Amino acid sequence: MRDAPRANSSRHHWAKLAIAALFITGIVAFFVFGGERYLSLDAVKENRDALLAFTSAHYVQALLTAFVVYATATAFSIPSGIVLSLALGFLFGRWVGTALIVIAGTLGATILFLAARYVFKDAARRRLGEAGEKINEGFTRNAFSWMLFLRLTPLFPFFLVNLAPALTDIPVRTYVLATFIGILPGTFVFANLGQTLGRIESTRQLLAPETLIALALLGLVALVPVIVRRYRAKSRS
Repeated sequence: MRDAPRANSSRHHWAKLAIAALFITGIVAFFVFGGERYLSLDAVKENRDALLAFTSAHYVQALLTAFVVYATATAFSIPSGIVLSLALGFLFGRWVGTALIVIAGTLGATILFLAARYVFKDAARRRLGEAGEKINEGFTRNAFSWMLFLRLTPLFPFFLVNLAPALTDIPVRTYVLATFIGILPGTFVFANLGQTLGRIESTRQLLAPETLIALALLGLVALVPVIVRRYRAKSRS
């Protein structure tokens, strides 16, 4: 009986190492085998006719393939979100493309979140100590609003927003819902732009100041409930 906790601890240790190794291997393999060449704007534009023909002839298969590719790319934090969003908007249209991206993106982000929570949460919280507990308490108390703010505001890298909350006690359902809602506006923008794929020369030209400001303002709106609660708490005290 005394050996049971030790055996469980050992199994968890090896499981964490295996999960970390899987993600590291996947990312390294992507770059070693030149995956960035296939998930680039130039590659999509060069193969647009073939992609359209395949989608037209095998629509359901194309949908499933696109879903798996987007979810996997998100889970492994592969830097391809904008290009894939443009491509799926181009192939499936703004509405189907947006729905596909949001669902696949939410699934991929949740997989990464759960993996990071399992592998890193306990060790990171121990290392952060009291400061980490205070951050966790403040974030978790207004978890939905903070997550919505992070998702809507284009200042924070998508992969970082997937990882950081994993170190807190935010409920999984709150993370999923805030992710689903929070990535909708930006996703629709890029899926809609995907229909004009032939006229896009660089992903940088898509990040117009007006678009970034509009998304940032949406992010700030998400923090209104947090500000109101703090104001009321100070008023009562």
